Amino acid sequence: MTASQGMFRGHDEVVAGKWLVGLNASVWLVMTLFSGEPDRASGPVFERGALFGPFVARGEWWRLVTGAFLHSGLLHLAMNMLLLWFLAQEMEPVLGRMRFLLVYGASLAGGALGVMLVSPMSPTVGASGAVFGLMGALVVLQLRAHQSPWRSGIAGLVLVNLLFTFAIPGISVGGHVGGLLAGALAATLLPTAATPARGAALRHVGIAGLGVLLLAVASAAASAAMAAI
Repeated sequence: MTASQGMFRGHDEVVAGKWLVGLNASVWLVMTLFSGEPDRASGPVFERGALFGPFVARGEWWRLVTGAFLHSGLLHLAMNMLLLWFLAQEMEPVLGRMRFLLVYGASLAGGALGVMLVSPMSPTVGASGAVFGLMGALVVLQLRAHQSPWRSGIAGLVLVNLLFTFAIPGISVGGHVGGLLAGALAATLLPTAATPARGAALRHVGIAGLGVLLLAVASAAASAAMAAI
């Protein structure tokens, strides 16, 4: 899977990617309508959905998922959605909708776990953990296909984004690194063309199970962090 393949595929093949971009944009619009502040994460939607360790620890587990569909402003949303759209064009036509969504979901869960391990006391929003996971998955897929992630440009993109992650204050290091690692792991579980049908189904279940496991560990990590205070 090279970085140029998406250029030769029709956008009609990118359905899940469109759904995800549309969902993120819709949630941002609803949050903005309720808060009246388009460039600031606030209001009831943010308060009920942002990822925040103390609230996860008291049983609001859905924040592990909903936080990844909220954004702190229009620029934050646009940057994440631009990269998501680019990666969806590269990956979804090759993987198919279901596998693409499985990788995205596992990456999202890995990002949530990273936040709970590194910065559980900081309210966190954004799809970047899941997007980092897609980048990690694409690197793994290209390596499995004996292609160079450096030549395609995806390895450089990962490196630049990691540099920004560690250099700019306020960016979720745990969310980005956790998503990246989870996406790479999910990609290693994807079946190959030579995988029998039954084996492919088991691998799909394994990726879904990975996502559920990461969310469960994230919830436990939130509880452990609060108990340690």
